[in-house]
Amino acid sequence: MTEQQIYQKLSAACASAEHCSYEMTEKMSRWQVPDDVQARVIERLVSERFVDDERYCRFFVRDKILYNKWGRRKVEQALRLKRIPEAVAAAALDEIDPQVYADILRPLLQAKRKTAKAANAYELNGKLTRFALGRGFTMDVIRECLGDGCED
Repeated sequence: MTEQQIYQKLSAACASAEHCSYEMTEKMSRWQVPDDVQARVIERLVSERFVDDERYCRFFVRDKILYNKWGRRKVEQALRLKRIPEAVAAAALDEIDPQVYADILRPLLQAKRKTAKAANAYELNGKLTRFALGRGFTMDVIRECLGDGCED
């Protein structure tokens, strides 16, 4: 495959959906593209704004929080796996209103409360806390929701 063909395939993929530079590099590695060609293609994709890690990060954060109902910690971990710089990830995560986290966690806890089997309120709160932690929510938001009854 020529460098131009690689560029065309990747630019077509980026035109249909947001991708980060790491994803594009991984795709080229699977195609066994030499490193120098990878660097040139990525540089061209970035310069022509097909790939923009900041833009990708903002969309990724918004989608995972609003649609997948992930908490901040889980989103941070996913961004780390995609090799997004910490500063870029932190800036995108800080754009989300802290109240949004509680608004997302509230119905999740309501649904989980209905299906969780527990002998007492203490055990139920422990199960709800572990559930919310598994979804990536931070303890302060979980405590706020369980403590002031925002799940009711």
